[in-house]
Amino acid sequence: MNYLLFNPLASNGQGIALKDKAKVDLKDQFTALEEVDVLTANYDEFFANLKEEDTIILVGGDGTLNHYANETYERHLENRIYLYRAGTGNDFLKDINETGNLVLLNKYLENLPKVKINGKETYYINGIGFGIDGMVCEVADALKAKGKTKINYTSIAIKLLLTKYKCPNATVLVDGKELKYKRVWFASAMNGQYYGGGMMVAPKQDRSSDKLSFVVMHKSRRLHTLMIFPGIFKGEHLKKKKYCELVQAKHIEVTFDRPTALQIDGEVVSNVTHYEAWK
Repeated sequence: MNYLLFNPLASNGQGIALKDKAKVDLKDQFTALEEVDVLTANYDEFFANLKEEDTIILVGGDGTLNHYANETYERHLENRIYLYRAGTGNDFLKDINETGNLVLLNKYLENLPKVKINGKETYYINGIGFGIDGMVCEVADALKAKGKTKINYTSIAIKLLLTKYKCPNATVLVDGKELKYKRVWFASAMNGQYYGGGMMVAPKQDRSSDKLSFVVMHKSRRLHTLMIFPGIFKGEHLKKKKYCELVQAKHIEVTFDRPTALQIDGEVVSNVTHYEAWK
C-alpha cells in the first residue's frame, strides 16, 4: 500500500490542493494512493497496521517534515519514506540540493538533533532561531490568523529590525565553554544550512555531521545590522567577524536576559528565555 500523508493547513491553507496535485503527478509511479490527514490521524493505529513493504509519501515542506519526524523518529520504521515538494520555504530541500518533486527521506531522518524548551524535548530538521528570527515567525503567524495568505518574511524582518525588536543579552554554553554576548539579534543552533525560507545562516553546516553550528549575530546597531542583513541569504554575514560568529559543537545552551520568541523549523514558541540543543 502507498500512503499519502498531507496537512490541509500547510502552505498557508493550500494543503488539500497540493495533495490533489501530488496524486495527479504520482499516479503513474504509485498506484492506489491512500490519503491520510496528519491532523486527524491516529498515529499509533496507523503505524501499528503499517506493513514493511508499504510506502509513505509526505506532501508538504519543513513544518510537515518536522511533525512527521517527531511522530516517527523513535519508532525506527523500515519503510521507504518520500517527501513530495509542496512547502513554501523548503529550506530542507535547499540544504540537500534536491530539485526534483520527490525525495527519498530515509537517510535524512537519522541522527536528528533535539531541542529542550520549558522541559519539553523536540526533534528538529533544520534549525533553531532564537531572537529576531523567532519574532518574525511569530508576527507571520499572527498575520495568518487574520486571514493573510501572502506573507513576506523579509519585509517583516526589516520592519522588526528597525523598530520593535529589542536585543537581549545572552549567556551561551558551547560544549561547556561559557560565552557572553550583548545586543543579540539571533542565536541559532543549526542542523542544516538554511531557515526562514532561504536564509543561509550556517553555510558550513553539514547535516550528516555529529555537530551543530551555533551562529550568533550581536553587538551591531540597527542601521549597521540592516546593512549586514541581506548577506544572510548568501551566507556572507559571517564575513563580518566583529558581529557574526559560528562555532560547531555537540551541545549548545542559550539563555537570554529577557523573554523572546523562538522558532523550531518555522514553528513558534513565544516568551522563551532558554533553550538547550544537542546532537
